[in-house]
Amino acid sequence: MRHIISILLENQAGALSRVASLFSSRGYNIESLNVAPTNDAAVSRLTLVTVGSHDVIDQISNQLGKLVDVVSIVDMTGVDHIERELALFKVRVPENARAELAAMLQEFGGHVLGYDEGHGTLELVGNGPEIHRFMKDVAVLAEIESVARSGAMAVAKGSPIFDAALSD
Repeated sequence: MRHIISILLENQAGALSRVASLFSSRGYNIESLNVAPTNDAAVSRLTLVTVGSHDVIDQISNQLGKLVDVVSIVDMTGVDHIERELALFKVRVPENARAELAAMLQEFGGHVLGYDEGHGTLELVGNGPEIHRFMKDVAVLAEIESVARSGAMAVAKGSPIFDAALSD
């Protein structure tokens, strides 16, 4: 099963490396990884997507919790949350299909960022399945030449889930 794990991590040299090393040394795969500062300059939020059973995810969480730089861990999969990812596409689309592509993008909430030398640059923000569905649909109209994705980001609905961890 796919899991989105959100980690508050101290902004220390080597902290990200220690998390990545934990995964690689134990043979766990990271499907996507996103790290960015939070409103607290001392802490960053690391969001990673991995696949495993609940037992494997529990084991990963326990091992992550032993790392000195880790402040808090939440498996967002078990929490009511909002997931988003940014995807940029470079496509080659025939002139006569541009209007249909624009309509498809509007349906998905995306935008055409521009056309240059017969190539279109597209932007889409959505969850993973939405982006996969868009890629499948757009491939009927255009040739996808490259894709750049940010990786999943997630935030819990309602009250912040990390507040208790930060006040300890």
